[in-house]
Amino acid sequence: MIGSMEQKELRCASFSSEYQSDVIDPPNTDWHNFLHSSDCTSRETNPASSCASISLPAWGSKSEVILCLYFCCYFLLAVGLITDPTEVDALRIIKGSLIDINGNLSNWNRGDPCTSNWTGIICSNTTLVDGYLHILQLHLLNMNLSGTLVPEIGRLSYLEVLDFMWNNITGSIPKEIGFINPLKLLLLNGNQLTGELPEELGYLPFLIRLQIDQNHITGPIPLSFSKLNSSVHIHMNNNSLSGQIPPQLSSLGSLRHFLLDNNNFTGYLPSELSEMPSLKILQLDNNNFSGNTIPNSYAKMSKLTKLSLRNCNLQGPIPDLSTIPLLGYLDLSFNQLNESIPTNKLSDNITTIDLSNNKLTGTIPSYFSGFPRLQKLSIANNALSGNVPSTIWQDRILNGSEMLHLDMQNNQLTSILGSTNLPPNVTLWLEGNPMCSNNDTLAQFCGPQNVTTSINGNLSVSCLSQACPPPYEYTVDCFCAAPLIVNFRLKSPGFSDFRIYMNAFQRLLSTGLKVQINQLYIQSFAWEEGPRLGMNLKVFPIYVDNSSSHDFNRSEVLRIRGLFLDFDIPSNDLFGPFELLDFILLDPYRDVIITSPSSGISKGALAGIVLGAVAFAATLSAIVTIFILRIRLRDNRALSKRQKASRISMKIEGIISFDYEEMAVATSNFSDSAQIGQGGYGKVYKGLLPNGTVVAIKRAQEGSLQGKREFLTEIELLSRLHHRNLVSLIGYCDEEGEQMLVYEYMPNGTLRDHLSAYSEKPLSFSMRLKIALGSAKGLLYLHSEVDPPIFHRDVKASNILLDSKFTAKVADFGLSRLAPVPDIQGNLPGHVSTVVKGTPGYLDPEYFLTHKLTDKSDVYSLGVVFLELVTGRPPIFHGENIVRQVKIAYQSEGIFSVVDKRIKSYPSKCVEKFLTLALKCCKDAPDERPRMAKVVRELENICSMLPGTDAVEADYATSDSGKIFNSQPSSSTNRTPFISADVSGSDLVSGKIPIIRPR
Repeated sequence: MIGSMEQKELRCASFSSEYQSDVIDPPNTDWHNFLHSSDCTSRETNPASSCASISLPAWGSKSEVILCLYFCCYFLLAVGLITDPTEVDALRIIKGSLIDINGNLSNWNRGDPCTSNWTGIICSNTTLVDGYLHILQLHLLNMNLSGTLVPEIGRLSYLEVLDFMWNNITGSIPKEIGFINPLKLLLLNGNQLTGELPEELGYLPFLIRLQIDQNHITGPIPLSFSKLNSSVHIHMNNNSLSGQIPPQLSSLGSLRHFLLDNNNFTGYLPSELSEMPSLKILQLDNNNFSGNTIPNSYAKMSKLTKLSLRNCNLQGPIPDLSTIPLLGYLDLSFNQLNESIPTNKLSDNITTIDLSNNKLTGTIPSYFSGFPRLQKLSIANNALSGNVPSTIWQDRILNGSEMLHLDMQNNQLTSILGSTNLPPNVTLWLEGNPMCSNNDTLAQFCGPQNVTTSINGNLSVSCLSQACPPPYEYTVDCFCAAPLIVNFRLKSPGFSDFRIYMNAFQRLLSTGLKVQINQLYIQSFAWEEGPRLGMNLKVFPIYVDNSSSHDFNRSEVLRIRGLFLDFDIPSNDLFGPFELLDFILLDPYRDVIITSPSSGISKGALAGIVLGAVAFAATLSAIVTIFILRIRLRDNRALSKRQKASRISMKIEGIISFDYEEMAVATSNFSDSAQIGQGGYGKVYKGLLPNGTVVAIKRAQEGSLQGKREFLTEIELLSRLHHRNLVSLIGYCDEEGEQMLVYEYMPNGTLRDHLSAYSEKPLSFSMRLKIALGSAKGLLYLHSEVDPPIFHRDVKASNILLDSKFTAKVADFGLSRLAPVPDIQGNLPGHVSTVVKGTPGYLDPEYFLTHKLTDKSDVYSLGVVFLELVTGRPPIFHGENIVRQVKIAYQSEGIFSVVDKRIKSYPSKCVEKFLTLALKCCKDAPDERPRMAKVVRELENICSMLPGTDAVEADYATSDSGKIFNSQPSSSTNRTPFISADVSGSDLVSGKIPIIRPR
């Protein structure tokens, strides 16, 4: 509520509405004290009455008058802009990144997304507590869009459905999508996406359906995907994904359909997949599992209905799958499976058995004759011998269009045991077997296969010749009506012949759509590579008699389309998962567009409110403009006095107050040549003070400026942090609309610079170890010796600076938070609840998921830095997470394979202990991570194990005197309770200064 009020206040006052990546905690300033006073409060449900009820303060209180007038102005104007402005800006950026050659998004330039019915946008039907409508669904299916997906998609923070299916989108998937917490459907299939899967996608707690199939995505499956506990469908087939399928995915308890076919996966088939309690379809065709076997544990998949492992370079025996009670489709063809076919009978549900193109031996099991639903049996191209039991076809009763295809070519079969008279619906191929040699009685079975087993269909309606002008068509009742055309596909059907299941499918689909079965017509169907079954469907208006409507009404079109788009149609394991390829609206429905539910405000009322708001706003603007001019005239006369008073009031012991001119001179007028860094706060310059001191000057950019009180609080805080492993504050500048902080200069730059591949002189292992120790000591001071303690929240290699002696100093407290302290009753909270901030790759996963910040969050981030020190790699490199990489190497006893090759020599025992400590710091569960004091003690122990020359070099980097400091925390008593708040940067909002013990 408060965060959204901040946005509104800034917009009403014509300030920048530049998007912030997450909500900023509200500053404790006069601004907010005034806005939350009884004289000017927000009544979200009735903005107009809110302004009418305001009692203006005396004209002598000029700031209060201006703020209250602008606050009223905002609420009047907000009625005309109902969608959250952050989301509106994001949509415009998204549109700018897309190439829309068909002009489908042309109305995205007009009006409001929710009230002006922007194409593909569905919003909440009422304003939420912040007074805005929010975008819940974005559907851009098959619009011939190209271009890229931009990070600003992550600003649609209420989004539940993101649908870009069947376009020509290129580029990579933005990691910011992983920050859309409510997302349920992520539909990106059928594009030209490249790059690797962002780890952040694995932290979507409510994601039900993930479809990224039919793209060009590379790299491994992130381990974070094992946290997609709500996911029912994961479809990643037809990409170029590689690496080992993570065994950790076995924790996905809700997953039913897992499609990974047509990728480049290697390694072994994880036996742990059998632990998925809900898995029904496992499709891994066309990967390369390097000659590994099918795990016997797969026989424990009690709910499995389809297992497809075609062309996976598998070998060994076929496991006994007779214990899977519902198995209906088994394809193990084109592998190197050997030994005999298991003797225990498979499920009676089986429709398809394909064991062709392997190295199977032995005889044909007799139980092949006992499958009542069998449509296809292929055992061709093996080394099977013995007889073919005729009971396979004699015991089957085939009704109507039912077919049975038996392919036994190229084996060592010698004869048919029993009758050779086949029913008309059975086809048998035996070419390439010994029995076909000089045996005219079997000639009909021994010729080349000339009948395809993939049966397609084209159906038509036969009616008397009457006038039914296009685009109207005859229904099955010969009623002329305009259909909705749906291009539809079954992605993993559990049968080989659709015809006998067509009526069942029509019943299932019509029930799901809540239409009568004669309204749904399957015009055609065709098997595609996969095998997948594409079909063309038509849905007609309901027919009662000749007076029935020939068209759907608008609401019915939207209802039916919504069911397809949102996958709200019940599925059936026999038919498997489906996908919508296109939803075509003929001319009678061209004006029907996706719209949001009614917001509860009539158009007439909305127009009246907007006109009244504009008129009243114009009057207010005139008053405010005159008033501001009077104030500025008076303020200009006292400008110099005010500046002087301001600087005097901000004097802090030990901290120098610089004026703007001094800073400009020190940096050659902030020249580009003096710039040494840049971040979210602003730019950093190297400066030279008149006394010859070299400093680093951090200059806030426009949009990052704090209020004077917050800026003063930050300076007071930094002035009290005294530790040799923290960057020291020298002074500040707060003049001419500028805010600058002056720090001691670190000539050796950041740790990240020295770990980069472009570093001219790589760090030795002993130097890296002592940099780790210095960083840990700095954080230990923040955690244990500051009262109240401080959580840094952005520990990373680029925030660890190195002085001339390579002493590590922790910097940048812009995201820091004060730790919780005991309340009046003496209870100490275990965490601070806050919005997630930090840097991807370093973020504590528990903090990311729960928003609970603890000292262990800094421990996790420092552990990632330790891994960087050992490997030289950034935390995310080519889509690979460094924690995952090192864990895999550690578990496979190949830890030295990840050590930075630029480290010429190192004591292996020290490296092993250092990596062990780093991985302990990076444990998923915070309780399993050590506290910072223990980290420091362990690092000191490892340092003591270094050889003599390395120890001397390391001591030089750690202490001026060559002595390793004792980092035991001093005791802290008499801590004062406070309201936890941000410590520094644009997030610093606490009015309390923590007590600091100088080091």
